[in-house]
Amino acid sequence: MDFRDEAAGYFHKAVKLNPDFADAKENFYRVANWLVERWHFIMLNDAKRNLTYLKAIENAVHSGCKTVLDIGTGTGILSMFAKKAGASFVYGCELSKTMYELARDVVAANNMEREIKLLHLKSLDIEIPKHIPERVSLVVTETVDAGLFGEGIVESLIHAWEHLLLQPRPKDKDVHAADYGRVIPASATIFGMAVECKEIRRHHRVGMQEIAGVLLSNSVQFCSPTYASAGSEETVEPYTTEKLSRVPGGYVPLTEPCQVMTVDFNNLQELKSLAARKPWKLSLPVTEGGTLDAVVVWFVLQLDDEHALSTAPSEETCWEQAVYPVQGLLDYSVKTGDTVTMEVCCQDCYLKIQKISSLASECGMDVGDRDDTLSLGNEAELCTALAGLQTTSKQDGKSQVCVLESTEIALLNNVLYHECFKAAMGKVLLSLNPSKDSQSMDVDGHGSGMNLQESQNKSSLDMTPDPLYILDVSEGFSILPIIAGKLGPVRAYSSIEKEQHQAALSVISEANHFPKETLEFWLSHLEDESVVLQRPKSDKLWSIIILDVIETSGLIQQEVMEKAAISRCLLHSGGKIFPQYVLVYGMLVESESLLLESAVQGTEPTLGFNIAPFINQFKVPVRVYLDLSTLPCVPLSKPAELLRLDLMNPLLNTSSREVKVQICKSGQVTAVPFWYHLHLDEDHSLDTSDESSHWKQAAVVLDEPIHVQVGDELVLDVQHHKSNISITVKR
Repeated sequence: MDFRDEAAGYFHKAVKLNPDFADAKENFYRVANWLVERWHFIMLNDAKRNLTYLKAIENAVHSGCKTVLDIGTGTGILSMFAKKAGASFVYGCELSKTMYELARDVVAANNMEREIKLLHLKSLDIEIPKHIPERVSLVVTETVDAGLFGEGIVESLIHAWEHLLLQPRPKDKDVHAADYGRVIPASATIFGMAVECKEIRRHHRVGMQEIAGVLLSNSVQFCSPTYASAGSEETVEPYTTEKLSRVPGGYVPLTEPCQVMTVDFNNLQELKSLAARKPWKLSLPVTEGGTLDAVVVWFVLQLDDEHALSTAPSEETCWEQAVYPVQGLLDYSVKTGDTVTMEVCCQDCYLKIQKISSLASECGMDVGDRDDTLSLGNEAELCTALAGLQTTSKQDGKSQVCVLESTEIALLNNVLYHECFKAAMGKVLLSLNPSKDSQSMDVDGHGSGMNLQESQNKSSLDMTPDPLYILDVSEGFSILPIIAGKLGPVRAYSSIEKEQHQAALSVISEANHFPKETLEFWLSHLEDESVVLQRPKSDKLWSIIILDVIETSGLIQQEVMEKAAISRCLLHSGGKIFPQYVLVYGMLVESESLLLESAVQGTEPTLGFNIAPFINQFKVPVRVYLDLSTLPCVPLSKPAELLRLDLMNPLLNTSSREVKVQICKSGQVTAVPFWYHLHLDEDHSLDTSDESSHWKQAAVVLDEPIHVQVGDELVLDVQHHKSNISITVKR
């Protein structure tokens, strides 16, 4: 964190000195996303959340809580609420150096620097009287994530009750609040329900046994990190997060919402018992048949007796929901009357929901009044029940677990992606080796029926052709080298780095009866990873080089054009880089959501406090990881081609271009979402905005909205520098 803070400082200074310094801007934008996470903007723009906290803090201070500690102060807004309410002494602690310095500027700008003491410390390191003179009567905090406990609220409040807070107020006694300690939020109730959601499913379960002619071995069990975390000794976040109201394709509740647990933040013993509490079972009756894809969790934060905040999917809130994907079952289908069962515990500062399974309705058994002697009928019923219980492991002990990122699983599930690459690679290989075994090249899925081994035996009767060399330097797990190996006599090189991924790819290769020499791991031949783009053994040249051009975030990969320049020098005559060229598309939209997610909108949402100018220094003009299909926006123009990036013919590239766009609907232009068409050749292309795509989209958010009328024409000045695309909109 300190290194990032320091780097951000240098990049920020460079941008201030020279606003047109493209390299500094790009680097600053990247570290800004790390240092000031984007949820700060969304949270500060959530006026309902801010007002609810203000009222709860006012109630506490007016009842006598005059000394306040704000744990995880961020921008300092809760500390300023406390001071405005009339607190005598306010202390705020913040671990991040960047946020601590930002809070100091914010507090000073609001003329409270003498009344609020800020500490660059973790709350667990605060000591009395070294840092604060005495115990406080009120702790305010919002160190909660989508799963409630993930930011360490339980640990920090245990420490606060033991070392920093006055003793809790006795229940049912009318005593003065100033003499006792309390916490805002006072308590929380966690809710959960099982859902069907295709989008969650395709990011966490591989949904097929064959991809573009490649058989996935039953000996490999793919899973995402959330599933692997259950048996891991490392502390891994056991859930992902989603804003369910904006999930592409939506979701279907399979059960009614169920209370998972409650926690009283004003009860030290209860907080201590959370970590020690043994896992408990939870059962949810299925009310709607479908596919069991995930258990979704949210909470109601009870700030005090009068004020609460809900993070439910139906609420307009700055929070997302916690998602526990279901993985490893033999059958994911459930029907009305079935039961979804799971195990719940609090461990490593996280709410964990694991061993999710389903029990068929006909397997329900009331064993309370059974006779000790098991009759034949009872035995049959027991067997039926056991058969109906879905365990959380579909593989035997010999299966090899391969943990993939959710984007890598979504890529494996992208059928069109693999079929396009198969067809495009087949065309290139056929053109380079037209007389050799063209029958065995099953380019369009209609081969002669001759398998690889038969074709190779036939080939050896004539003369074994020299293999063609293919290099895949895609990021992450890729089966493209194996798909290439199905297309004829090739030597495919993979740039996969992780040993677990290499082992899985080798197993799949063997399952498809490839000779061992067909697949090699290129990085294992290199001492220096930076020279990955070089000639293969025997001074041969590559027939195909596959480059990763687009990040899953929706941005262009860094240094991709430099890699393309090197690749062109290493190609066999007639060889190709994939993709051969990329077209960038964009359109003009009106989207309040993108504005709220990109910058704090004045002082109104922050209830009059001057915060926006300070945190907005860390805003970035490009929003990433967007789903255009569910982004709340109004299109004001049709899609337009913005830029062409040609990896094979650099003479066709320009670093800047002006594009005229016609307005087709009146409104305010607030952003320009953009996406890509990756052309493997003239016949095969991939659209990164397609619903089956593993890529997300990005958008340039304008500093100031532009009012437009139907028929207006705007000019987009598009600049491309390394991986950064900047778009300026003008009349």
